[in-house]
Amino acid sequence: MSAARALRTRRCWIFDLDGTLTLAAHDFDAIRAELGLPPGRPILEELARMPPRRAAPLHERLDALELELARQARPARGAHALLAALRGAGARLGILTRNTREAALLTLRAVGLLEFFETASVLGRAEAAPKPSPDGIAQLLERWAAEPAHAVTVGDYRFDIEAGRAAGTLTVQVDPGDPRRLHAAADVHVPDLEALQRLL
Repeated sequence: MSAARALRTRRCWIFDLDGTLTLAAHDFDAIRAELGLPPGRPILEELARMPPRRAAPLHERLDALELELARQARPARGAHALLAALRGAGARLGILTRNTREAALLTLRAVGLLEFFETASVLGRAEAAPKPSPDGIAQLLERWAAEPAHAVTVGDYRFDIEAGRAAGTLTVQVDPGDPRRLHAAADVHVPDLEALQRLL
């Protein structure tokens, strides 16, 4: 069975949020500059390397920036229809984000998708080790009493794919076609969520 056909058999779907269910709006270079971090390096990992006293105010500023962006979020094309179709088919739906849970819930509310997710199935960086760690995926699957073979991880960035692969789930990368962003390890590549729904 091809990976695309296998999607139809999966009943646990774990989504990234920003750039996946929403239009990409985070300017990570600007955020790094705002926080005084080196360019091109993952923000959370850079903060984790700092002494707690130095990192604490930067975490607070990062949280505030994410909340500002959450209020301005816009849904990705096809997000509502895809989630409605999955929920209608009996799928369990979760969010795993490197943002805070508070920002994720605010984002979901802003884009009209909150109805599809239980709060306990929305995991941020305080609830699980940040992707590319598979910790959050493992937590969701344990909560749902499901095996990785029943699950799909959907995201737009390599950390999403790496986390899904490490957890043993099927992986889908959503990307409009920039070859520099495509992750060879993803099981399925789609340009948008409408294309993903057509596979179902």
